[in-house]
Amino acid sequence: MSFKWDRMYKWEENHERNITEDVEEYICEHYGINDVFLLTPKQYKEIESFYEEMNEFSVMRIGFSNVLNNWLNYREEEGLDFE
Repeated sequence: MSFKWDRMYKWEENHERNITEDVEEYICEHYGINDVFLLTPKQYKEIESFYEEMNEFSVMRIGFSNVLNNWLNYREEEGLDFE
């Protein structure tokens, strides 16, 4: 019988969610806020710069990518300017 892993995507989703939550928690602690949606555009740009300089193979990149995308989507949905 060959090896197979049914529903492996569930494991992947759990890991991605955990990484994203860890990144959110660290960002909030760093900036002294209780929600990443409270980041200022300047803080967003700082995090974006950090993300762009990260090792492209870092498993943490997915968490940073999710946080950055979620922040942009929130601002757009709320009709808030980026600047």
